[in-house]
Amino acid sequence: MFNLKYVFFCILPLVSAFTWLGMLLAMFIVWHLEGSPHYVSMEPNQRIAYISDVGAQGLQPLFIAGACVTTIFLDLSLAAERWLRHTGRLAKNMGKPEKSLSALSILFALFGTAGLILLSIFDTVSHPRLHDGFLLLFIAGYVISAIFICAEYQRLGRHFRQHRILRASFWMKLVFIIIEVLLAAVFIGTSFTSHKNIAAVLEWTIALIFTFYVLTFFVDLLPASRNHQKVTNTEMSHTDGATAV
Repeated sequence: MFNLKYVFFCILPLVSAFTWLGMLLAMFIVWHLEGSPHYVSMEPNQRIAYISDVGAQGLQPLFIAGACVTTIFLDLSLAAERWLRHTGRLAKNMGKPEKSLSALSILFALFGTAGLILLSIFDTVSHPRLHDGFLLLFIAGYVISAIFICAEYQRLGRHFRQHRILRASFWMKLVFIIIEVLLAAVFIGTSFTSHKNIAAVLEWTIALIFTFYVLTFFVDLLPASRNHQKVTNTEMSHTDGATAV
């Protein structure tokens, strides 16, 4: 059974993920239905538009709205997870290190939020340098945030080894970090070596993978919605020296 009071928190990452996915699909479909036009912001030999190319045209209001809703609800998911751990609805942070890692993950997520919202406003046509800088801030902010979350879950796993969901979420986020960092490196390399079509495909791919990262927070928050007793310190594993996750 589920506690409706806490089901609300599980909805936050779903709103974020499906808003982001819906925005990406709408932008790609519109670009395709318009005949895959060659925008002014595209290179002469570029056939595939970047997300930013499409967002700089008539769909910029959609781009800005989608970026705002996606990041705000994702940040609310992070804040909700922190609060639910504090109140004991989720596995509690056992000390200052875990709490500090959680706070740092939220801080860098806010940097990522600022990056995405600002890059949607400062489009690649009118403000190309600012746009690229905010794109870097967006990617770096959320990747570093995910690193801090993984570190927090690794420490939590030492105390709550019976909570398999911590292990599952840890590995999902770690896979996200590895894939996104690798793809981002190739994306940057192809962007600056005139392989614009490959770079465009990579940008769409990186953006789609971000959807699955957001959905991992639904997995994190779901246990809080179940009717169970609060997680107390007595549930902590007594073998802290064991490997965590």
